[in-house]
Amino acid sequence: MSLQPQPASSAILIRDGKLLLIRRLNPPAADLYAFPGGRAEPGETPEQTALREFHEETGIRAGNPRLFATYDLKGENDAPARRTHFFLSVFLIDAAPDQEAVAADDAGEAGWFTPAEIRDLPVPASVLECAERLDAFLNGQG
Repeated sequence: MSLQPQPASSAILIRDGKLLLIRRLNPPAADLYAFPGGRAEPGETPEQTALREFHEETGIRAGNPRLFATYDLKGENDAPARRTHFFLSVFLIDAAPDQEAVAADDAGEAGWFTPAEIRDLPVPASVLECAERLDAFLNGQG
């Protein structure tokens, strides 16, 4: 049985070489640190989803979404009745530096982490890959 992928988006905000992550409270990826994001609502573009979810989970109003990566995420480890399949669009975004991140919605906590710190956190593989790519880019190797 093949599931039709659900559209989802996440957003990466960078400040002073650190990336904003939230700890997820709900499946999929419960208790993992991830970029703020979630499922698309009907009629939303991937960019709109990224900005809406980012605001819902952090309280920060962001803009200027730029596509950074896409992932076809199949929940092979899910229980058969709860199997998931997402097509995830990951965006780089901008926000005013005076806006503080406050975990909300299904985010347990929010924090700023360097790519090196992210390597030691429980994160989905897609988050680690994005952090590694950004680390290379931020250090002039990308």
